[in-house]
Amino acid sequence: MTDAPKVRPFTADEWRIYRDLRLRALADSPDAFGRTLAEEVSRLDAEWVRRLGSSADSERNLPVVAELRGEPIGLAWGRIDTSNLDAAVLTQMWVAPPHRGVGAGQMLLRAVIAWAKGRNVSFLDLGVTCGNSPARRLYERAGFKPRGAPEPLRAGSDLLVQPMRLGLADDLASSS
Repeated sequence: MTDAPKVRPFTADEWRIYRDLRLRALADSPDAFGRTLAEEVSRLDAEWVRRLGSSADSERNLPVVAELRGEPIGLAWGRIDTSNLDAAVLTQMWVAPPHRGVGAGQMLLRAVIAWAKGRNVSFLDLGVTCGNSPARRLYERAGFKPRGAPEPLRAGSDLLVQPMRLGLADDLASSS
């Protein structure tokens, strides 16, 4: 049997691992994120410490890491939208190219979905870059549906993202 990836929450003191994964993700897939590599690489260490430290033990955030044989290979971040406590948002999702197709993305997504359900939110929202078929297929297989028209990835970008939503309230009611 081959090793399977494992997914777990980041701990507050793993900011360097989070930072390195985040920067790798932005370098590899710049069109998949609202922030740019230039914006993130200029952050001071203290900002990375604060970002992960204030979120790792928070009820409204779930930063998770995928590992294979102890090597960090991916990340995801779920956040409860403070402007709508009935919705959570998948704000980051990435798996290193050599490890795609081994189930790490699906495991990261399942972890965020389970966390959102555990927080009793009704929806999990995300945006997927138009044309990113593998990511879109992953989200559609998990039950996400397009919501509304595509929107710009970030200010000044010609790239569009498709908002998608997974309803959790029906699933919560049916599992009771």
